[in-house]
Amino acid sequence: MRFATFTANGATFFGAITKDGAIALNDAFPDQASLYEVIAAGTFEQLTEAAAGREVTHREFTYEMVMPDVRRILCVGVNFPDRNAEYKDGSEQPKYMSLFPRFASGFTGHDRPLIRPPENHTLDYEGEVVIVIGKSGRRISQEDAYDHIAALTLCNEGTIRDWVRHAKFNVTQGKNWDNSGAIGPWLVPFTDAAQLDDARIQTHVNGELRQDDTLSRMMFPIRREIEYISTFMTLLPGDIIVTGTPTGAGARFDPPKYLEPGDVVVISVEGIGTLRNTVEDEQV
Repeated sequence: MRFATFTANGATFFGAITKDGAIALNDAFPDQASLYEVIAAGTFEQLTEAAAGREVTHREFTYEMVMPDVRRILCVGVNFPDRNAEYKDGSEQPKYMSLFPRFASGFTGHDRPLIRPPENHTLDYEGEVVIVIGKSGRRISQEDAYDHIAALTLCNEGTIRDWVRHAKFNVTQGKNWDNSGAIGPWLVPFTDAAQLDDARIQTHVNGELRQDDTLSRMMFPIRREIEYISTFMTLLPGDIIVTGTPTGAGARFDPPKYLEPGDVVVISVEGIGTLRNTVEDEQV
């Protein structure tokens, strides 16, 4: 079963996505107003039961960022061996992972345009798998890490490259332009370690394969990410971790292949889904 946030006729809903359309489930969860609140309340597993036997409520709708009210998004940077080599600084694999925050306002939904701002045109793509925490924990062991995952989704972790260099020690500015990235199209319940351990992620731009790798090659596997992050902060239900992108982002080509209006970016992982976005210039 797949669960998404979507809009139709000027209203926002959350619910199940089927081959025939969407099933709004808001009325089944009167105390939770969003997928984020459902997960935070510990009732995510009840969504499947709530959708059973219901008819499709919407055949025409627009996908939104899957959890638009999420409170915390942490991203893992430079997490594949070839990505580390792309920097051409001679550094060995780092001992600890790089982390940075993103905010929900920086993301749009599936089949929506990524927005290139007028201030800078170095908009880049990064295909990534996203995990959504379902059970709180602090100092979580790698052995227990998967027990804390509720769901999986995909991310295009769009970046304005020139703006990640505006300061010496952070990338926050370049990573948080409004609607520069996307998360979706839906949440897939996490049920089996193979969903992550055997996952292959691919990114196509205008039909050209740009990124292609397996999560098993991560320098910091997802179990380690959960262990490390939960060392310094309590992970809470609804928290999002964007787990890292393979080599092949546009900035690493010579010359760079940044996104332009009209481009189409497609990120896919078997068993999770396909996230598709176009590119448009911001209207100011």
